[in-house]
Amino acid sequence: MIYLIISICCSVIVAVLLKLAKRYKIDIPQAVTWNYLFAIGLSWFFFKPALTQLSQHTLDPLYLSLGILLPVIFWFLARSVRHIGIAKTDIAQRLSLIIPLLASYFLFGEQFSTLKITGLIIGFLAIFFTLYRKSGSGRQSAAWIYPIIVFAGFGLIDTLFKKVAQVKDIPYTSSLIIIFAIAFLISLAFMLFKYLANKRKPELVNFICGCILGFFNFSNILFYLKAHAAMSDNPSVVFAATNMGVIILGSLIGILAFKEKLNRINYYGLSLALAAIICITISRIYSI
Repeated sequence: MIYLIISICCSVIVAVLLKLAKRYKIDIPQAVTWNYLFAIGLSWFFFKPALTQLSQHTLDPLYLSLGILLPVIFWFLARSVRHIGIAKTDIAQRLSLIIPLLASYFLFGEQFSTLKITGLIIGFLAIFFTLYRKSGSGRQSAAWIYPIIVFAGFGLIDTLFKKVAQVKDIPYTSSLIIIFAIAFLISLAFMLFKYLANKRKPELVNFICGCILGFFNFSNILFYLKAHAAMSDNPSVVFAATNMGVIILGSLIGILAFKEKLNRINYYGLSLALAAIICITISRIYSI
């Protein structure tokens, strides 16, 4: 259980760091770049992959797709946290589990139980209610595209990671290093482009913040994997506790620490999000 708690806390801390980035004038693309470099170093230290395994798969389209998607969606995650808040962004991110479930049905022919279908319907309602707000300025309305992209992006990333897990000739942890390396190179190229276009020089503070971000980002993954290993007989419990824990803790921090405002309909959305995860988890445990 301690692994689960640490993983949940690390996930929420990543969102908190992104929320604080604007206050301390942190350049997000730079921080994201160094985040992946630091994650590569930590992955190498903890997982100790074989060099031959890494060199054979670096140009695999599956890994390339994830290497591109990860930094791009990370940038949108940062914008969503900044403009919409931690609470709603975490809910959008966690409800993205709906997309790989739909992929399982439409692409892989998995049969859905009544309870799982109910969970999916509740999940879509939760997204609508969570992101609902009264009409405001055009700029405020446009900001709602960010959590929608987060929802779709993390759903696609999760689907692709499930495909990575099916690769049998290379360990999953080695695959992570390949993906982090591609993400780092993509982020580095974008950072260099920004420097040439806007003369935005790399700064030490962005490097330090990126390393801190990479530490918690990697720790989230590491302890999530450790939780699955420690509770291998109950993977659905890990799945449910992680998603529900992030939603609840993220919402509490957003509301109490950052004074994020949720209207009554948003609170309905929060309740529905938890209900959707419970339904989907029960359907996975009992196949009903």
